[in-house]
Amino acid sequence: MAKSVYIHIPFCKQKCKYCSFISFPCTEKILGYVFSLFKEIDTNYAGEDIETLYFGGGTPSLLEIQHLKKIINKFKLASNCEITLELNPDDASLEYLKSLKDIGINRLSIGSQTFNDGILKLIGRRHDSKQIIKAVEFAKTAGFDNISLDLIYGLPTQTIETLHKDLEIFTQLDIQHISTYGLKLEEDSYWGKNPPKNLPDDDIQADMYLEINNYLNPKGYKRYEISNFAIDGYESKHNLNYWNNNEYYGFGVSAHGYIDGIRYSNYSTIEDYMNNPAQHSNGHIQTLEEMLEEEIFLGFRKEAGINLDVIKEKFDIDFERKYRNALKKFIPDYIEKTSNGYKLTLNGVLLSNNILAEFLE
Repeated sequence: MAKSVYIHIPFCKQKCKYCSFISFPCTEKILGYVFSLFKEIDTNYAGEDIETLYFGGGTPSLLEIQHLKKIINKFKLASNCEITLELNPDDASLEYLKSLKDIGINRLSIGSQTFNDGILKLIGRRHDSKQIIKAVEFAKTAGFDNISLDLIYGLPTQTIETLHKDLEIFTQLDIQHISTYGLKLEEDSYWGKNPPKNLPDDDIQADMYLEINNYLNPKGYKRYEISNFAIDGYESKHNLNYWNNNEYYGFGVSAHGYIDGIRYSNYSTIEDYMNNPAQHSNGHIQTLEEMLEEEIFLGFRKEAGINLDVIKEKFDIDFERKYRNALKKFIPDYIEKTSNGYKLTLNGVLLSNNILAEFLE
């Protein structure tokens, strides 16, 4: 039974140079898109109590309050439902943030990326560092006490020193959550087609990841997933639902969902989606082996690691016996035993792709 909902809002005023997400600058289509969302939700949502609702993009903060409210009201929400909206700093007026709070949104994910104004301009962001700080201040004034900021590392001209300055500002802002992303040049992005100069190499990017861990953990931001750090109790419930390999709805253009053992995706153009909002573009019934592989892959992303009892219950296998060769190969430097299973060490995280390949063959 799905208890989480992801809603994709695919509109942006301009595309960032590193971005490969499905997003478009045609904001004049927002109203028609919202009505298409209504149709998809009405057709496919089965009425479960929803525990997490996440508006991602694109730029969800381009939607008017009335549209967000009508979308939220389509769902039966649990009393403690976590409702997250991704927000660009330049959209964060105090009036808008107060209205978001009024309609039930209780968590913000602010697309900050860095506090270095030169790098912000280089990567194509529409805001500067002062606007990020102002957005956080306005969010707190509006009553938000669950705020996440994004940090990208491995950006052009970025150094360990400039990253350290970013981390200092992040922690000084007294927020609850930080999502970190190592830059990858995706084929569908502007930089994928036009690679930038002055990129930190892989070794420096790895050093940056270690610097993030070494700086944030003593400040109370514990890594609970490879890329995510939170003050205790403020982990993203929505993202944990993904990493726990549970089912969820995905609504909107290019959205992915996982319902009744079927992973599906929606059409990837606005035109195709709006013409067929109630239909998925494709779906795949997972085999038991595929489910097991995802359980392992997603579980090892978490700091808590994989739970042997859960795997035994779901798949009726002895994990330690089935994967004894891989465990022997990577323990203790890259994988360590926990009270109920196994997890990656910090060095293991740096080599996670290679390590996980041993479990997925």
